Parts: sequence; structure tokens; C-alpha cells
Amino acid sequence: MAGNEKDLADAQRRHWQSTYSAHPGMYGEEPSGPAVHAAAVFRTAGARDVLELGAGHGRDALYFARQGFTVKATDFSSTGLEQLSEAARSQGVDARVTTAVHDVREPLELLDASVDAVFAHMLLCMALSTKEIHALVGDVRRVLRPGGVFVYTVRHTGDAHYGGGTAHGDDIYEHGGFAVHFFDRGLVDALADGWALNEVHAFEEGDLPRRLWRVTQSLPR
Repeated sequence: MAGNEKDLADAQRRHWQSTYSAHPGMYGEEPSGPAVHAAAVFRTAGARDVLELGAGHGRDALYFARQGFTVKATDFSSTGLEQLSEAARSQGVDARVTTAVHDVREPLELLDASVDAVFAHMLLCMALSTKEIHALVGDVRRVLRPGGVFVYTVRHTGDAHYGGGTAHGDDIYEHGGFAVHFFDRGLVDALADGWALNEVHAFEEGDLPRRLWRVTQSLPR
């Protein structure tokens, strides 16, 4: 990782840690729309276990667990994961949820072909370089079993914040302390090379609103 990329990554880690500390359960208890959609897709594909990348305080990981999936939730914020574990115990799903502090710039500490499905809501569009995003998706492919499904969401270049705020290069712009890598369609297609690209669904979220794509891609059996 280049020096400026590491500085940005470290700053983002500190920002998320302080944000979760100041605002426990900041996204509420209800699952995101993409997680509800993903659970249905995963069930149709016959998945039993789900890896969530960038789980935060866990609203989506907990939803997957309540839906009967075994869930491994990762995030680079230990504070968020502590909140997730506490919520899992209070909801009685802690037997189906494990957590691990992990920075997605590093390889996943999982065996090849060891999970059925992977979910990442606005994780790939964090302060990651294009090279790091490709490496991450390659690692997702490594840990997925044949026929495995990957559902992710990203903010795209049609978003109102694209091109504004503090520019960090590589289509990364920072607003209010949060750095976002805005995706164009070419990047989505490149990340699906060797996969079946099942869907690229455009949707909006929040008050701005944020403009996102929900991408579903799968591996051959």
C-alpha cells in the first residue's frame, strides 16, 4: 500500500471507530433493503452460510442470522463488532454469528471454497484503490464455493457527491470525513470478469439521496 493510501486508510479506520463510539447502532436495527434482497437470493441459491464484509454494528448480519443463516461478520472497527456481538446475544442468535476484525486490504483469513455467499453493503466503495478492489473481489472468489453468490452495493458516478469534496484520486472523494470510491459501470463489469453477472440494479438510499448499484454475481457450479 502506498504511503498516501495507508494514511487515508488509517484515517478512515479512526473515523469509523469514533463514529460508532459516538453513535452506537447508528444505522438502526432494521436491515437494509439490499440485505433483505440478498437473503432471498442466497436462499434460492441454497446457501447456508454468509460472510458479510464491512458489517459495522450488525443490522444486516443479525438479519441474516434471524433468517437462519450461519453468519461470519467482519469489519475493521472493533467497536462496531462489539455492538454486533452484544446485539446477537440479546436477540438470541449468537450461536449463529461469529465476528472478526479484518481490514479488506488484507487477504481473508478463510479457506478456499469455504463459504456459500458473500454480502457487502457499501464496503467496496470505501477508501479503496481500484487495485485493492480487484484484489478483494479476487479473494471473495477464492473463498466462495462453486455456485457461490456475491451481492454488493456501491455508490456510483451518478451520485450527487461525485466530483465534489476533497479529491484523493482514483475516483475517491471525501465528504464530512467519509471517503468514497465512486464506481463507473466499467469497473462493475471488470469485477465480474469470470463470473455470471446476474444483475446490476440502480436504487437510491438516504436523504441526499445516495445513488447506488446493487450488484449480484455468481460463480459457476
